[in-house]
Amino acid sequence: MSENKPARGGGGATALGWVLTIGLNVVAPLLTYNNLVDHGHSEVTALLLSGLWPVVDVVVYLAWHRRVDEFAAITLVFLAITVLVTVAGPNSARLLLVKDSLVTGLFGVVCLASLAAPRPLMFYFGRKFGTDGSAEGLARWNGLWQFEGFRRVQRNLTLGWGLGYVAEALLRVGLTYVLSTGAMVAVNSVLSYGVTGLLVLWTVLYAKRARARGAAAAAASAVTAG
Repeated sequence: MSENKPARGGGGATALGWVLTIGLNVVAPLLTYNNLVDHGHSEVTALLLSGLWPVVDVVVYLAWHRRVDEFAAITLVFLAITVLVTVAGPNSARLLLVKDSLVTGLFGVVCLASLAAPRPLMFYFGRKFGTDGSAEGLARWNGLWQFEGFRRVQRNLTLGWGLGYVAEALLRVGLTYVLSTGAMVAVNSVLSYGVTGLLVLWTVLYAKRARARGAAAAAASAVTAG
């Protein structure tokens, strides 16, 4: 869940942000786990310590941006849930991996549950990543809610992300009982980012098509009115 988002602006900052994100959420946990196990530490200890790197990612984000927005707040909440789930009940390496998967699945459930709220969760994520963060940008985004097509797009995006993460969690739980712990450490990171990448790609393409349909409908209405 953790993602180190760079400040808007230069491409160099964007590249650095993604390097930090991948390094702290994929590479560092895998190297830490393998190194600790190779030096005789238990799998449980290795999993717990390798899981600290995403926390570092959030700290770097907060230090970089010097503020907490909706995305960072949600990340912190899910990190707190992860800690609570990790320390609850008896622990084994396999059980820790299952618990981690369930936290991801919980995000999917939250997405689906938010469909019953006045505005679904992806509306707030869209406002975070689809605007420049200025008061004018936020006001423009909030104002789009008056349009039925925009509301439908936000609800469909939320539905897609919710179902995607629930399915990803179920797959990870199943693989936990098939693969070795070491293999699952790698699969956890790769699968998590792979699913997220596919969802992001789908979101971009779906939003692009929705904007095109909206522009075509507006043009047709203008012609009819004329």
